[in-house]
Formats: sequence, structure tokens, C-alpha cells
Amino acid sequence: MAQPLQSTNLIAPGFKGVNTEDSPIAQDQSFADVADNCVIDKRGRIASRKGIALITTNAGDLTAGHLTNVHHFYNDAGVDKVISTGNNKIFTGDATLTSFTNPYTISANDWKIVNFNEKAYLFQRDYDPLVYDGTTLSTFSSVNSNTTAGTLKCHEAIGAYGRLWIAGSSSNNQTVFFSDLLIGNDFSGGSSGSITVSKVWPDGHDEIVGLAAHNGSLVIFGRHSILVYGNAVIPSTMALADSIAGVGCVDRNSIQHIGTDVLFMSDDGLRSLGRVVQEKSMPISDLSLNVKTEIIDSLDRETEPLQSVYSPENSFYLLTFPSQSLTYCFDLKGRLENNAYRVTKWPNNTFKSYGRKQDGTLLIGTADGIGSHSGYQDNNQSYRMRYYSPSLTFGDPSKLKMVKKLRPTLVGGSSSNVSLKWSYDFSETYNSQLISLGAQTPAYYNSGEFNIAEFSGGKQTTRKAVNANGFGSVVTIGLEADVSGEAISIQEINVLSLIGKTL
Repeated sequence: MAQPLQSTNLIAPGFKGVNTEDSPIAQDQSFADVADNCVIDKRGRIASRKGIALITTNAGDLTAGHLTNVHHFYNDAGVDKVISTGNNKIFTGDATLTSFTNPYTISANDWKIVNFNEKAYLFQRDYDPLVYDGTTLSTFSSVNSNTTAGTLKCHEAIGAYGRLWIAGSSSNNQTVFFSDLLIGNDFSGGSSGSITVSKVWPDGHDEIVGLAAHNGSLVIFGRHSILVYGNAVIPSTMALADSIAGVGCVDRNSIQHIGTDVLFMSDDGLRSLGRVVQEKSMPISDLSLNVKTEIIDSLDRETEPLQSVYSPENSFYLLTFPSQSLTYCFDLKGRLENNAYRVTKWPNNTFKSYGRKQDGTLLIGTADGIGSHSGYQDNNQSYRMRYYSPSLTFGDPSKLKMVKKLRPTLVGGSSSNVSLKWSYDFSETYNSQLISLGAQTPAYYNSGEFNIAEFSGGKQTTRKAVNANGFGSVVTIGLEADVSGEAISIQEINVLSLIGKTL
């Protein structure tokens, strides 16, 4: 008597994001072994990410390299401009990149740009700080003779509590300077001052990497430890409130305030600085546990400063390794059981830097200029979306499996060709079948006939089956598609198989 086919549904496959840390056999099938150029959409499905719609039509003097910084400057006078850096120049504009006449020769591009009290301030180690008032780019000393620019060639800056806070010069990485109240270029007059932290590091020695303002406190990130100074709103009464040993920040560009928390990249993964609790301790959590090894490897290989951005509109934190053209997308809509965020990867992309406008528009710096995070192409070019399941045992790894049919349920992807793949026993040689999703023909109320059209919310749903073959003890299912203008989401994958003898 013929054995009946066993049906296994991968419902919302990849819902929990990529997991490359746990055993592939023991993994929950809601994880993904690969989720490239994907996000977790609002319905909890693996879906194609948005791309880049290039805004710049004239890149001007950006003739080499890429934009290393994109910053939105605005003030109460109605000035609304984008400032960017690259090719040892500073630009204004988005459609056309216009070079500033720089006050001095620039040979590095790792600027930190901060909006503060109607002006933008630019800092980079070993360079005199610059100030932009909406019209002119000037040095500190030219706009305030009460400033000793030689002591302020810092690498990190934040605007908080009515002051500009800076740190990280080549000659002094143990001191945080703060400006006079509401005067961002005055660090020697009025109520300006400084904090020297060389004697309060919990491990005896460290150096300042980054700064953050959180819950009325000033957070000072060292390379291997963290200091928290309370009551920073009134610097004269500011005092050390907490210190954390063994965890620090590797790059000030990775620090992002997400409203209720601060995210940063340590040397062992993405970390979260929790709220201060009643006993004045700060719990630290590792948000990249599921990709810990590979993200550390990426950090070790990186040759350029990291880039990151928080987008509340998209509910994600992006961490980019520019020299590797690799971005990790951390979904902030919720955490998993191990307290990690769901994560997907965006490899082989052109994303190099980020900026967020006041209206929520996410700007992306590339080698071609500035683009917006929108649409489903990268500068009019398609990109490859890839999903692969963990190794599936269908509840019994000891028995032989023979997959007979695969039936994915896909949403969107009008006119796209999708390659459905499967392999056995951890083999990287995949069998493959191509299916076409056809043109988009959404059905609307009262416009279709019975059993021909169905309501789809404007997105077509495709269910096409392919015949499969082969056998093995574990099965891996994959799906790849070139995304070119239309989003694709994976609702589920139905696997029909025969379960054979015990091996």
C-alpha cells in the first residue's frame, strides 16, 4: 500500500530572523539560515527590503570614494539643507552637491556633525572644529576669539542639556569638554568647563570613544568600559553615578539613541544600555546573540569607520560595514526569547552612510551621491533577495525524507521569477525550479467574477507548486528572487514529503 505524503507547513518562515549560532538541526523552523536583503514586515513575514531612489543628479566634486556622512541641518529661521562629506570635501545640497570653500586643507572624511542652537558643528580628530550658520562654513576661532581651537580638535560631539559636549582629541582622550550655555563654539568662557575621567575608569585605564545623553545623565563610552555621570543638566553638580567594566564601544558612529534606550557596537556585538533602575545600576544586554560570531568577524575585517542609523518609521537599526558592502538590519519591533533582536543581512549593497531628516525620510550616502530609502530597486538596478531555512528534520532526524512537492505562498512580486531550491544533508549543491509570479492584477470589490478574482488588498498572492526529488535525513529549503520594483513577501512554504525508513 502506498504511503501517504506528509504535509509540513513553514508558516511565516524566517519570522525570527537569521540564526547562525545554534545547531542547524535543533533550530526552530521560524529562524532562517540565510535572509539576505530582507526585512521582517509588519505582518511578521520575511519580505524584500526597500532600496535606494537616487536624489543626486549632479555629484559635483564627489569624483572618488563615497559619501561618508549625510546630515540634515535645519533651524528656526527656516534653513533646511543636507550637509554631506566625502572625497576630502564638505558638500551642501542633495540634488546637486555643492562644495564648500573649506577654511583649510582636509585629507580625512570621518566627520561628526551636530545640530545645536541654530547652527551645525563639525568635528574630526586633528582638525579645527567648524561651524555652519546656514550660509557660511567657518572655523571656531574666526567666530569667537574666546576659543582656543588647538585644545578642541576632538572626534566626538553631542548637543545636550543646552550645551555642546566634545571629547577624543589626539593629545587628550581622557577629558570631556562642555561649552558655555547655548554657545556651542565657546569652551573657555561663561559656564563652560571640562571633566577628566582618567582616574575613574573601572579597569584602571581606558580612552573615550563616544558620548550619549540619556535620562538626564551624560554617558561616556570608553573602548572597554562605560561611565555614567548623573545630573548633567547642571554640570557644576554633575557626579559619577555608575560605571560598567568589560563592555565598551568600538566606534562612535554606532551609537544611536532610540528614545527609551541607547544602542552601540561593542567588540563582542551590538549592545543596549538600559534605563537606570532604582539601585543605580545599568543592565547591559547583547542584541546580536543570534549572529554573534559572524558580526564579530565582520568587525575584525572592517577597514573603515562603521555607519549606523535608527529609523523609527521603519522600526529598525542599521549597522553598516562600508568596506565590505554589508549591512545588518536589526528589527526593533520586539525581542526574542533570548532578548536578542531579530536580524537580517543586506550584502552587496551600495549603502555607505546615513542621515535622517526631520520628517522621517531616511537618506543614504553612496558613491553616486544621496538617495532616499524608498522603492524596491537600488538606483534603478535589481537586487537579489535570498531566504534559506535551517535544516529541517520534520520531527525525526533518524528517518529518510523524500521531498515530492514544494508549494510556496508569495505575496507581491509582480512579473518576478522566483527560484525555489532544496538540498539534503547539509549539501550546498541545490536542486532548483523556477516559477513565474505573473503580472499584478489585483481584484477590487464587484469587479471580478465568482471563482476568478479574490480580494488581495492590492497585492497578488501566488501559490504555485513545483515537483521535487532526491532524499536525505535533513532537508534545506531556499527561495531566491531578483527584486526589481515590486516587493515580495513569503507567507508560507508547504512541503509535501515521504518519510522513509530509519537510517
